[in-house]
Amino acid sequence: MSAVPKATLVVVADGRDARFFRNVGEDRQLQLHQYDQQELMNANDDGPSGSMPGESSLKQIDEATFTKQLAQTLNNGALRQQYEYLVLIADPTTLGRIRPLLHKETSQRLLAEIGKDYTNATLDIIQQAVSQSVNK
Repeated sequence: MSAVPKATLVVVADGRDARFFRNVGEDRQLQLHQYDQQELMNANDDGPSGSMPGESSLKQIDEATFTKQLAQTLNNGALRQQYEYLVLIADPTTLGRIRPLLHKETSQRLLAEIGKDYTNATLDIIQQAVSQSVNK
């Protein structure tokens, strides 16, 4: 039995892409289904949030820009009532970059944050991490 409500949004991200899952399990059973993926778009038009040190590499700038875009996606979804609960899984650097960019409405929906890189993990491993984190 899991404490993850049905339709909970689970986002697994790093500085390059994000996978979006929904819990489709009945009776609070955790059964994730991937329904979308997001990658960096229009990096030259968007740019990172805030200032970046002058010695930042192109990769670091792209990762910061992607994190900003992901935060905008999550914030828009929360403000449009597209999800009630959120579990955010990201490597520690991405998680640290995204936290200050999350709107209050988004932060209030967070059931758990997991500071690990699971972007290439299997569905079973992601489900296990979510279950353990939410059931603490």
